Amino acid sequence: MLLAAACVSVFVGTMLQAATGFGFSLVAAPLVFAAVGAEPAVVLLLLLGLEVNLLTLMTEHRTPQPLKRAAVVILLFAVPGAFAGVVALRALPEVALQVAVTLGVLATLLARRITTAHIPPSVAGLAAGALTTTTSTNGPPILLHLLGRGAPPEQVRDTLTVCFIGLAALGAFALVSSGDIVAPDGALVLGLLPAVVVAHLIGRRGFTRLAASPHYERVLTGVMLVAVVVGLIGALS
Repeated sequence: MLLAAACVSVFVGTMLQAATGFGFSLVAAPLVFAAVGAEPAVVLLLLLGLEVNLLTLMTEHRTPQPLKRAAVVILLFAVPGAFAGVVALRALPEVALQVAVTLGVLATLLARRITTAHIPPSVAGLAAGALTTTTSTNGPPILLHLLGRGAPPEQVRDTLTVCFIGLAALGAFALVSSGDIVAPDGALVLGLLPAVVVAHLIGRRGFTRLAASPHYERVLTGVMLVAVVVGLIGALS
């Protein structure tokens, strides 16, 4: 049952990310961590997250509009964070990592409520790199930076997508170069790869309408609130 719930969370997270550019790992990570264990979960989420973001860039028949300079700075500063995250992943107990997912989302929400100033891309990159290889929930610091600087929905979504692709490659390199990795079950991966394609096709239909809505940021906040609740349930179960 737990594994089935984790697969559903992957499907829902994919739809949300296709529609908003954000939310895949935040929704999927708590249950995937609980179902397959910390390191296999990170590897699985990196792989599926890469698929989601490549689908976004390559199948929508439009010209992406990322904030290129911000993306470059974020990815450069993510490098040391990713290697530090591998150390934490292999040193900390799995329950601590599950709780870290929830606390990271909650901290992002609180920070967004307290201040409208964006965090620097360097800080966002360092935090995102560390989160990539510990919990795979690397979106909140990047999102906080982008929303704080007032980026429009299209640029938020495309910048997140570009950063997520770079972070997936960086996370995989950091894990492989730091020793043997514990991979997820192959049958599980093969089953989820086509499911992600279907979920993405469903979710991206909502982006055009959502991008034109004044409620775009509220939807992203709602996604993070859902992730907090799911994360608490997963950590306490």
